[in-house]
Amino acid sequence: MNNETTTLISLKEAMKRVDHKLQVLEAQFRELDFTKDNLMQKFEHHSKTLANQAAQDEMWTAVRALEFTSMELNILYSYVIEVLICLHTRVLEKLPDLVRGLPTLASVLRRKVKNERIRVVWDSILEECGLQEGDITALCTFFIAHGNKAEHYTDKARQMYIRDITFLITNMVKNQALQDSLLRAVQVIEKGKAVKTPEEQKSPLKESIPPVKN
Repeated sequence: MNNETTTLISLKEAMKRVDHKLQVLEAQFRELDFTKDNLMQKFEHHSKTLANQAAQDEMWTAVRALEFTSMELNILYSYVIEVLICLHTRVLEKLPDLVRGLPTLASVLRRKVKNERIRVVWDSILEECGLQEGDITALCTFFIAHGNKAEHYTDKARQMYIRDITFLITNMVKNQALQDSLLRAVQVIEKGKAVKTPEEQKSPLKESIPPVKN
């Protein structure tokens, strides 16, 4: 075997070693890219979670900070509870076969996360009513914070006590998201979208809350 042949063989072996190292490096880079993508997804998810938590904390603080008289609070509560009951009723009307499995609005909110059929119906109902998910969060927060001590006022009583509920909300509710949600709740009721009153049903969120009073 002459020197030229030996050199050629050595060169081929060297190229094989280089190719092997390149393949190893390529695999390592793919793994690094995969790890990077996973870390980015986790970071984005964590950021969204923190943002949602901050928004929920802010909403809870805003609801607890409301300075209404008992009468004013009862009137606002009446609009909120009627909207929540309206939403629950509409879901049951569109999903009659799931009535037993959706006894409360809370069950709807919980199950729609994993049940596409419920989620599609829920989204369509919100659109029909001119509401968004953020409104539901705000209204449910209001309900949880004040539901145990507030009373339901009929439409006649509401009109007797306060002539302009929009003016009251606009001037007294400082948190913009909460203000917008309450105004939309009033709009839903005033347009006649709510079909049943709280006296006719249980609370849509808490089974333990006794029937509201007139």
